[in-house]
Amino acid sequence: MLTLSAMLLLGISMAVLYSISMAIQNEGGLSIFWRQLIFIAVGLLFMVGFSRINYQTLKLRSTVIYFLTLIVLLGVLIFGRTIRGTAGWIGFGSFHIQPVEIAKLALIIFLASFISQKKMELEEAGRLIASLVLSGALIFLVLKQPDFGSAMVLVGIWLGTTLVCGISKKKIIVMVLLALFVSFAGWFVLQPYQKDRVLSLIHPETIDPRGAGYNVIQAMIAVGSGGLTGKGIGHGSQSQLNFLPEKHTDFIFASIAEELGLFGSLLVIGLYLLMFYRMRIIAINAPDNFSYLVVVGIMSMFFVQILENIGMNIGIMPVTGIPLPFLSYGGSSLIMVLTSIGILNNIYSHKESVVRTQDEM
Repeated sequence: MLTLSAMLLLGISMAVLYSISMAIQNEGGLSIFWRQLIFIAVGLLFMVGFSRINYQTLKLRSTVIYFLTLIVLLGVLIFGRTIRGTAGWIGFGSFHIQPVEIAKLALIIFLASFISQKKMELEEAGRLIASLVLSGALIFLVLKQPDFGSAMVLVGIWLGTTLVCGISKKKIIVMVLLALFVSFAGWFVLQPYQKDRVLSLIHPETIDPRGAGYNVIQAMIAVGSGGLTGKGIGHGSQSQLNFLPEKHTDFIFASIAEELGLFGSLLVIGLYLLMFYRMRIIAINAPDNFSYLVVVGIMSMFFVQILENIGMNIGIMPVTGIPLPFLSYGGSSLIMVLTSIGILNNIYSHKESVVRTQDEM
């Protein structure tokens, strides 16, 4: 059911991306569809690969994965390409890799390994502080790009993973305050245009409606104009006439809502809810603490990205450039979320093998 939900979301994405690519084919937009097909093929290979290897291998290599990610993020700040104001890309010809997408999964694996191994060695406060410092190093490098949205995803992963470790309510309050502090501190490293995006959340129609507020206004128009059943694939005026910016990436949900309507939007949300339900089942039946924390970390990553992306498409969250899992165009994000599905299937298959072994005994 988990994989089926992902495949259905990919199908919806490709249908909408095809209509968008036809609308901008004079600008080379048709390549959006075919490039995404390539990304899906690569992502499926990663999904199958990570579903077959023993997930304990990730635990053994977690420290190496963490420090390699740290080095790559540092290298991006020095040698990376700047796209849409964010120096977070490494270019290979016409393709670009966004290392922060790898960092999300790397942090999940590292935190799960660190917390599960240090539970007996460090006290509660020690684990909390150590995990915060180690996570904070990645978050700081992402903020320096600056990529505030991805930094908030990393914060969400840290919060989600540490909250399920049985810590006291007092320390939970401290964690929330620390997260608020990180959010506040992140404000000072944002570019002016990114600050305008956050401020435009309050009244996009009055705060620079042709600049920072333009994206939100056009997205809300697209969502509202779809009605119950939508205008049909290829017939969305906002997306087809290029009024809606970044309609294939940041605002893919607005494109879906315009062309497939409320029913199509609810189908997307329903598929996400089904995925979360299956993730919860996998977490409950996880064979060990490490795998349990990995599942929780992936759930946290998905939740923050879905909440932020859909929220900014309907005007209740600031525009931060967060991709919508399985739907937004982009190779780095798509390959990583499909890799996550592979890891989840891997964990679930080991649960089944444990049950079979117990039954045989």
